[in-house]
Amino acid sequence: MDNETRPARLIIADDHALLRSGLRSMLQGESDLEVVGEAADGAEALELCRRLEPDLVLMDVRMPKMDGLAATRAIKEEFPKTSVVMVTMQEDPDYLFEAVLAGAAGYVLKGVTPEQLMGAVRQVLDGEFLFNQRLTIDLLRSMAGSGKPAVPPSGVESSPDDPLAEPLTERETEILRLLAQGQTNPQIARELVVSPGTVKNHVRDIIAKLGVSDRTQAAVRAMELGLLASG
Repeated sequence: MDNETRPARLIIADDHALLRSGLRSMLQGESDLEVVGEAADGAEALELCRRLEPDLVLMDVRMPKMDGLAATRAIKEEFPKTSVVMVTMQEDPDYLFEAVLAGAAGYVLKGVTPEQLMGAVRQVLDGEFLFNQRLTIDLLRSMAGSGKPAVPPSGVESSPDDPLAEPLTERETEILRLLAQGQTNPQIARELVVSPGTVKNHVRDIIAKLGVSDRTQAAVRAMELGLLASG
């Protein structure tokens, strides 16, 4: 997490009160995680983000007024640093593709264990992929060939010619290419013969420079900006 002096702030968005309660119960008692709000639909989730500025939203797919995809797009447009994790019943590659284009960091399946849920949340907050390596590569390849832009950070155009306010270093670009191949921090560390902690720090800097919230969106943003063209 970016700020280790306070718990990460979470919002749960689901139109079923029982499911919201179940997710909250799984996360209660964790000193590094705090559920600060619950929403019964996408519009309410967006409004809660405006008031509470959470670090991460657990977002149901199908909700009234504004569904999970629409809510994710709206949240990422206003709050690019807020991560969104979709909560879904099944792995649908087409849906997951749309969710990542909307700005999601990944997904968890309904019915996960408390350990799996907490692990997924912490993975995203720590800048790791939620997708497995094969699915990550497939999704990113699909995006590269789709011509469909993902939601850019607020106030930032998605032109491939746009320079970054603070350019990536040569090492950061090297790590970004490996990241976009679906490699984990330990895998990148082994390839570059550096410590996982060093890689983690570089990934955090890359995420900050690209103006995104997580590893998945860093890879998407890099493709939009043409930063992987020579990799």
